[in-house]
Amino acid sequence: MIKLYPELNQKILEIADGDEEFKVELTKAIHLGLVELKTVYSEGHAEQDEVKIQQIRHKLKPTLAMFEFEDLIVEMQNGKEIVESEGFTDHFSSHVVQLNSLLDNAIYNVSLLLK
Repeated sequence: MIKLYPELNQKILEIADGDEEFKVELTKAIHLGLVELKTVYSEGHAEQDEVKIQQIRHKLKPTLAMFEFEDLIVEMQNGKEIVESEGFTDHFSSHVVQLNSLLDNAIYNVSLLLK
């Protein structure tokens, strides 16, 4: 996996402000949020449920922005535009594959901070 989030640990440290326990809990919360995003987004795709996708996107977008997961934000915006203009087409399916790849990388990078 490629490490794409060199500032992530620093951001977490700044927010934790020296509280090691909070740092661990925050890192776990970020990890769980990314896993939930991948799971629910994929479920929404499989079920062709635009509302489910919209809800998870809105739930996680502030976290993604705060911790600068810009690649995920951009890809989710692409997906939003595709589903709104074309629906659940092959183009959207390709987007989900790309998003899942990015999420796998982000999840991996956050998991490294938990070790």
